[in-house]
Amino acid sequence: MKDETNIAELRKKIFLTAYGASIAHIASAFSIVEILYVLYHREILKYDSKNSKLANRDLFILSKGHGSLALYAILSSVGFFSDEVLKTFAKPGSILGGEPCIPLIPGIEATTGSLGHGLSLGVGMALAKKIDKTNEKVYVLLGDGECEEGTIWEAVMFANHKKLNNLIAIIDCNKIQKMGSLENIVSIKSWKSRFEAFGWLTEEVDGHNLNELERALKKENNFTQPRVILANTIKGKGVSIMEGDPRWHWRLPNRRELKTFMAELNISEEEIGECKKLI
Repeated sequence: MKDETNIAELRKKIFLTAYGASIAHIASAFSIVEILYVLYHREILKYDSKNSKLANRDLFILSKGHGSLALYAILSSVGFFSDEVLKTFAKPGSILGGEPCIPLIPGIEATTGSLGHGLSLGVGMALAKKIDKTNEKVYVLLGDGECEEGTIWEAVMFANHKKLNNLIAIIDCNKIQKMGSLENIVSIKSWKSRFEAFGWLTEEVDGHNLNELERALKKENNFTQPRVILANTIKGKGVSIMEGDPRWHWRLPNRRELKTFMAELNISEEEIGECKKLI
């Protein structure tokens, strides 16, 4: 029950932050909340929120950088920075831009947002750790639409060639990209068979089931191949009128739609009023 409450609070915080900034990819952030929650709250990632440059930390890269608000909310929840900093999202002078950027934001390991490059960064980091003979892991969260980028597959080939079993990719398989469904834009019949053909260990999970995610992420890799976890998710998860609808890729609700967001995210008039003061 505590986890469910925390997840609901995170989605509420993400929306209120976006509403106060008048911008954000809310639906893209909502689909990855559980993935990030398990990584940071269930002892998967090795990190120190009070020392973001801890020498032997694991590394996490949000390759689908437009889902940044979910990551910012998580980083705030574990103490990398305060909720007051989170409220400055996308404001003049804020360290929190629309997409993650180094070196100003504590807990951010790579500048992302130009889709298709996060996995290559992660591969380089994982290779460096292999060369240094350290035991840390590198996690990269990608979007399924992002996986249409050619640079992804160059990184996939290289990671297997270099036997990077310290690399874990997580695919947010919400089946929707900016303008429509993957099926209608670039249809991929099976991500599992595609990654397996490139020599990766693959596992498919419910991307909103905390226990399934935890089991998959905690699984030890005793082989020489990199791993990919295919997390089946719903874009816009948590708000009925947003779920699975590509029109919500980049927009805020109008006055009528706002009532649904408030009801389903348990947001009060007072909280919306506080957000309007930030606009």
